[in-house]
Amino acid sequence: MSNISDDDSHDDDARQPSSAKATKDIATLVVELPGEEMLEVPAVLPVLAVRDVVVFPGVTMPLAIGRPRSLTALDEAGQDGFLFVVSQRDPNTENPDIDELYEVGTIVRVMRIIDARQEGKQALVAGLARAVITRTAASEPILRVQIHPMPDSHYESESLAAAWRRVVMLAQKIIELREDMPDEWKAFIQDIPMPGILADLVASNIALSSKQRIKILSESDPQTRLAIVEAHLKKEVTIAETQRNLTDEAGGETDPKRRERMLRRRMREIQEEIGETDAGSREIDELREKLDALTLPEEADTLANRELRRLTSLPQHAPDRHLIRTYLDWLLDLPWNSETEDHLDLADARKILDADHHGLGHVKDRILEFLAVRKLAPDAQAPILCFVGPPGVGKTSLGRSIARCMGRKFTRASLGGVRDEAEIRGHRRTYVGSMPGRILQSLKRSGSKNPVFLLDEIDKVGSDYRGDPSSALLEVLDPEQNHNFSDHYVEAPFDLSRVLFIATANTLSTIPPALLDRMEVIELSGYTENEKLVIAREFLVPRQLKAHGLEDSQVEIEDPALDKIISEYTREAGVRNLERSIATLMRKSARRISEDRNAIIHIDPEFVSEALGAPPHLSEVAEENSIPGVAVGMAVTAHGGDILFVEAAGKSGGKGIRLRLTGQLGDVMKESAEAALSWVRSHAKELGLSDEAMAPREIHLHVPAGAIPKDGPSAGVALVTAIVSLLSDRSARSRVAMTGEISLRGRVLPVGGIKGKLLAASRAGIETVVIPKRNEKDLEEVPLEVRNALGIHLVDTIDEALSFTLGEKQPTKQQTAKSA
Repeated sequence: MSNISDDDSHDDDARQPSSAKATKDIATLVVELPGEEMLEVPAVLPVLAVRDVVVFPGVTMPLAIGRPRSLTALDEAGQDGFLFVVSQRDPNTENPDIDELYEVGTIVRVMRIIDARQEGKQALVAGLARAVITRTAASEPILRVQIHPMPDSHYESESLAAAWRRVVMLAQKIIELREDMPDEWKAFIQDIPMPGILADLVASNIALSSKQRIKILSESDPQTRLAIVEAHLKKEVTIAETQRNLTDEAGGETDPKRRERMLRRRMREIQEEIGETDAGSREIDELREKLDALTLPEEADTLANRELRRLTSLPQHAPDRHLIRTYLDWLLDLPWNSETEDHLDLADARKILDADHHGLGHVKDRILEFLAVRKLAPDAQAPILCFVGPPGVGKTSLGRSIARCMGRKFTRASLGGVRDEAEIRGHRRTYVGSMPGRILQSLKRSGSKNPVFLLDEIDKVGSDYRGDPSSALLEVLDPEQNHNFSDHYVEAPFDLSRVLFIATANTLSTIPPALLDRMEVIELSGYTENEKLVIAREFLVPRQLKAHGLEDSQVEIEDPALDKIISEYTREAGVRNLERSIATLMRKSARRISEDRNAIIHIDPEFVSEALGAPPHLSEVAEENSIPGVAVGMAVTAHGGDILFVEAAGKSGGKGIRLRLTGQLGDVMKESAEAALSWVRSHAKELGLSDEAMAPREIHLHVPAGAIPKDGPSAGVALVTAIVSLLSDRSARSRVAMTGEISLRGRVLPVGGIKGKLLAASRAGIETVVIPKRNEKDLEEVPLEVRNALGIHLVDTIDEALSFTLGEKQPTKQQTAKSA
């Protein structure tokens, strides 16, 4: 019977105390071996400090040697050499000094040394005799101590013989009850010749703590050691008998898991009764109860049980223990089976959407259509919705509203700036600090396997040498694949098919085509000034009053004040800056009320000017349009629609008419400028351009805001208008904006973003717009008030466009939509 112990967590030796000084040593001493044999060993031996391990005389066991000083001591002793193995008091101490070691240890002979390469070495040692440290002989390069042997007391008495017989009977009883112990061990126990050897062998093979083993090792009296061992054997017999009884009682149980749970519960009760529970066993029991209470998928259940068995076999202070515990916590905390029941009342959903958001009629209709389909076909694959629009238009809050409508949990993962694929799929467990990806982290926080999951800022996902996160998102967002999503950390497949994914983005241009193909795009272009006024009055002002601790009766804000903020201070597609400006007004009001508790603050346009300062947005359309060579175009950016000016200037001389382009224009926009000049050259007579106008010269085209990159074909009409205006010396009509791609045949081709462009024109004070005829269908998305406020001209050719942009007569407003 030999104790087989694993020691990388127990093995390492200690640093030497700096104060230790080498002294003259006694050369050798004679020790008594088990069986009353005598052996001569050195009186000064190298020390091998170990954790949670006690080597008893007469016992052979392997030790794993890992730390440099331990390896040095082992190499010095060599095979068939001698070491002094002693346990350290605190197993967490990496390099204990002499005061942190127990005084009593064991003289061992090194029987075999096996090189374990990167993991150090394995040494098979045989315990020879007890000994106590008398002094430190040397501290460098390894710790050496002078020892004094502790021979067993030799005497015969009736009490010793009786204790000997009781221990033999108890040990044989345990062998009978335990199925994992062969019957041959009973004869082996019976034939042990000396009581001290019996006590040491039994102590090395029963479940004892390190302190209990040290207590037995410190005793030189065999009868005292037998008494300690006997007390522990009685507990072992009780446990073994109970296990046998429980096995007999549970023999008829057909469900193996229920049978195992019953047996473990009984075992826990017995251990608590005899006082043998510890923190490690309680931790494992809690995990096992948690695992038994869950119904995991087969692969996840297999992984959990495997890791739980590994955790059970590890010592309390093993370095891998907390890694396995963390993994099991993640595995068991994921919502494998927890989900909420959908609430699909369309009337309630309409109320929730109207209460949370003003306007956005087509977006709300699409959401209600989606909910209606879910109600009629609950098991149908849900589309992945992608809300695209400028900042501050309510994309994220729409996701929360959908969760409220369906009665589901809501969770969100921000993908802005994510460049590592492991952020989506998780890190493999071989890495230090590894953890699951953002998908499973968010699901764990939600506590449900079917939440509304918002993938925020999906257009800002990047890629580098660590991988491409957008490729990992392909599996997440594909209904054909996401029922078996694999996270590198968890390793077990997780079903994402019940999750309702919603993505948000500011632009579609940076989303990979394969990822975009998996989503249904819903555009949110922005709000009109009237919509902003309603949003400010009904949503933003009440929210900011509450945030600043103010009451409705203390602050009164006029609509003209809100109009001034909207038109002069926050020219944007959304309402984020509008809310910030209202918050500034509330702070000013809160300060005045704090100084005078009875004050009532009346916010009018003058108060706004005083509180917010000079307006940052002033109309520049009228003054610019009086200059020949200037045309107003319309564009769409990630922040919504906007107007831009195209400026043209000429310089005579050189060969032919040449273009110079500035304003950080992209390749597509440069090609549009070349096409515009070519069309003007070929139609100079029709345009009434004189030979002098077409004389060799350089035409400089510039688009202001040069720090901002610009690209796209939709400025074609504005480029033609600017060139013709310059060459004909006729200014473009005032407050007219235009958009449309051009061809060399003189056609005006359709472009995108009509709604955002018209909203931007309305905000900027434009009165008339010229757009391609083939974009007429897009006018249905433009709010009625904007259509009524703008003169909208639909053109099919460049000639038609120029008749509205360069004619001397102001165009009459053409209303394409009447008031309801």
